[in-house]
Amino acid sequence: MSVSLKYYGHSTFTVNADGVNLVIDPFFAPNNPLAADGATADTIDADFMILTHGHGDHVADAVSIAKRTGCQVISNFEVGNWLANQGVENLHQMSTGGGYNFPFGRLKMTIAHHGSQMPDGSYGGNPAGVLIYFNDGADIYFAGDTALTYDMRLIGEAGGVDLALLPIGDNFTMGPEDAVTAAQFVKAKRVIPIHYNTFPPIRQDPEAFVQMLQDAADIEGIVLKPGESYEL
Repeated sequence: MSVSLKYYGHSTFTVNADGVNLVIDPFFAPNNPLAADGATADTIDADFMILTHGHGDHVADAVSIAKRTGCQVISNFEVGNWLANQGVENLHQMSTGGGYNFPFGRLKMTIAHHGSQMPDGSYGGNPAGVLIYFNDGADIYFAGDTALTYDMRLIGEAGGVDLALLPIGDNFTMGPEDAVTAAQFVKAKRVIPIHYNTFPPIRQDPEAFVQMLQDAADIEGIVLKPGESYEL
């Protein structure tokens, strides 16, 4: 059994967990200028979709993928209601702090400090991160869009994570320095930086972040270019 992640730029991933396909925060071409190999919503297979919040750069392709594939969409209550109004039927709505057992493993929604307005201006509820405890024993913290928060220490106190996906873009989320602190708070064994270089206000050097992470915390950083994969 294995867990394999493929990066599509910004904060978008597909995950294959022992044959179960997940897509996280789908933002593909043409809206995502970094989309790997020009990947579009029509090219993505999914059994499950995870949405951290309602901003357009995280839900741009959610409706089209959900309708085409019939995948179950995991989101907060308000984002789920918005999707239902768009004709999406296969929903699993949650709230911050809640957990649920899915076929791929257990997912828990965590606190994220950010906004969550839907593309049409309607209310998107509280943003979230997700902790995923896969059936094969691997665990991943996908922070979503968030500031550094002291609550992240609770993840570390509970045992830490094999892999943390942390935003480093600054401006809209935490920047590289705070992401280093976040990695230490959650006791991550490895970190993949996300949410950077898509737009001018979030330009960052991911290699500099990886070096900072190594120097300050002796934690391995992995820079994925759009289209590249990583296996746990």
